[in-house]
Amino acid sequence: MENAPMPATAQKIQDRAALDASIRQHAPMVRRIAQRLISRLPANVELDDLIQAGMIGLTEALSRSENPEGPQFEAFATQRIRGAMLDELRAGDWISRDARRQHRAAGVVAHKLEQQLGRTPLSSEVAREMGIGLDDYQDIMAQARTSQFVSLDEISSFDDEGENSPLEKQFADPEADPLRHVSDYRKHAALVRAIDTLPERERQALSLYYEHDMSLKDIGAVLGVTDSRVCHLHAQAFQRLRVKLRDW
Repeated sequence: MENAPMPATAQKIQDRAALDASIRQHAPMVRRIAQRLISRLPANVELDDLIQAGMIGLTEALSRSENPEGPQFEAFATQRIRGAMLDELRAGDWISRDARRQHRAAGVVAHKLEQQLGRTPLSSEVAREMGIGLDDYQDIMAQARTSQFVSLDEISSFDDEGENSPLEKQFADPEADPLRHVSDYRKHAALVRAIDTLPERERQALSLYYEHDMSLKDIGAVLGVTDSRVCHLHAQAFQRLRVKLRDW
């Protein structure tokens, strides 16, 4: 005797139970993606917020897939989860496009003046070259320090297998990025001294990336090199810094 069709309510309960089981099964993937993203985000972004957004993306992926198993589903779910997280970040409006533009412009001007003067330019010199007042320039830099700008385009630039871009792989590896180990004044002072000893091009690449929030493409344009060359400069700089800071 064939089973009679389940009442609609019972069917919904069964479907929901199956969905909940799949969500629990794939929840660790959401956390992994969130942890990978948050390592490049300002301190005011909460991991739990990313995870919550990612769970929505996971639920959407499960509802759109007939077979929520295997590498094909994982690749699809990764895209949906990461997309939901990035949508949440954009909706939060924690990045000011105008502030980002001004900050990058300041970086380009500062680099140009450094080449002309043979030294690090004064804030007043950069402001004058930009055609703005010193107070306005200081506001731009203060906002940059507070926000710790990060490009969403760079954050989302995973390769086809869900891994980070070459530069992000360096950042994701605690052993590869000595900047992660700076936790007190003495270590910071040692790092500053170590950076000052780097070759000029490597020092410039670090400065443009960390201090002026420039993308690899923008750094390459300023230095007159390719994106891959910028990655190479970063890698060389990190290697030198690891050696210099190995006792820390």
